[in-house]
Amino acid sequence: MPAVSAPPPKGEAVRGPRGPLALTVLAMLAVVAFAGFVALGTWQVQRRAWKLDLIARVDQRVHAPAVAAPAPDQWTQVTAKTDEYRHVRLTGVFLHDRQTLVSASTSLGSGYWVMTPLRMADGVVVLVNRGFVLPDWCGRTARCAVGPSGVTTVAGLLRMTETKPFLRRNDPAQNRWYARDIQAIAGARGLTRVAPYFVDADAALADETAWPRAGLTVISFPNNHLVYLVTWYLLALMVAVAAGYVGRHEYRLRRLARNASVAVRPPHAHR
Repeated sequence: MPAVSAPPPKGEAVRGPRGPLALTVLAMLAVVAFAGFVALGTWQVQRRAWKLDLIARVDQRVHAPAVAAPAPDQWTQVTAKTDEYRHVRLTGVFLHDRQTLVSASTSLGSGYWVMTPLRMADGVVVLVNRGFVLPDWCGRTARCAVGPSGVTTVAGLLRMTETKPFLRRNDPAQNRWYARDIQAIAGARGLTRVAPYFVDADAALADETAWPRAGLTVISFPNNHLVYLVTWYLLALMVAVAAGYVGRHEYRLRRLARNASVAVRPPHAHR
């Protein structure tokens, strides 16, 4: 007696299995999507390892004892990767008549960074960010608070020049500054032999209420790579599960189709 196939489950749409071409296209899409999501997840694993290493290296630089700031013969080797946020020390005389106020937004509100050139004994000039001031500080002229005079030693964090302010551009002619662009500031103030970096001065612990307020450097490296890698790997898993479901469903449809064809085949006549 020929086998009789069971009827499809109640509510399930009755259709034939997909053709070879459709299945091939679906399989290729699934493979590409799966491989792509796995590759993106693996890339985020590598990015996370790099970011954690960067954070550890920067943290070590910040909390290390201050060392001499890079000299002119070392300037070509100074890079953000190897030197930014290094704790450095330098000694010289502040040129208060050539300082520049650069727009800033800090935990104390909106105001300005006070960028004052420091000329060292060998004639080299390093821009020092002496700290943050509010917009009404000295009527924005900065002439009422000269600051340290004579030979002064400064310790702080080495920072690289800023050349791409967000939305607004520096306007030296109008004395409006939005980025700590060393070359532009040096040109506007007539400074020569200027280091390719500036220094964010450490906080003056003896007088935490003094202006400019130093020590407000924010060191933050977004590290969302764990969330991203989990997301990409979950998407890869979803693709694999969906491909498995489609494959299993197509197998059932083919088995039902074979059983149905056997059930409707007429019996051979006996002689």
